[in-house]
Amino acid sequence: MKKKQVPSMVKDQQLIKKRRNQIAKAAVQLFNEKGYHRTTTREVAQESGFSIGTLYEYIGSKEDILYLVCDAVYDQVVEKWAQLMDENLSGIERLKQVIESYFRVVDDMQDEVLVMYQESKSLSGEALNYVLQKELNMKTMFEKELNNCIDAGFISLTKEELDLACHNILVSGHMWTFRRWVVQRDYDIDRFCKLQLRQLFDGFGLKDASNKQPELGS
Repeated sequence: MKKKQVPSMVKDQQLIKKRRNQIAKAAVQLFNEKGYHRTTTREVAQESGFSIGTLYEYIGSKEDILYLVCDAVYDQVVEKWAQLMDENLSGIERLKQVIESYFRVVDDMQDEVLVMYQESKSLSGEALNYVLQKELNMKTMFEKELNNCIDAGFISLTKEELDLACHNILVSGHMWTFRRWVVQRDYDIDRFCKLQLRQLFDGFGLKDASNKQPELGS
């Protein structure tokens, strides 16, 4: 996975990191309000507290701003996620805690997550491939936890089912921000986590097991 090189006229790496964090934070707010395409680089500069000339000392194009946002958001999600995980847990309790921690990170960073998923499609080539690979890395984290439970005999999933289960977990977390206009009206994050975990692990609670389930296509 090759990281895109964003050009900078500044040589001080610490200053570059600080200024790009300011740019990304400002961009998230503007992209949430107006969308990526309707936001100008001048507006990002103003929101960052820079002149437009100063902004271009740290980036080469408007797309660089979106790339910096997506890259930073993924890194922050993974970092916060790791901080919430309890390494003393194992088995199903560990799996549940990993999933719940992911949901809570999405809650904490819902504006950033919303921008990342709505606007990353505007990236091109190398930048888009890099961001998509980071998304797959998050899926891999769930694969690891599910495989541990499979190996221990706690759950039973085929490879095909495991792949889909990882996508379901990711999208279940996205729901908290993508449909927050209605979901957050009806649930708080604690209730959301509890019910999502119940559905992920127990399904819809089919009452009559004698009812023949529909055949799945091959």
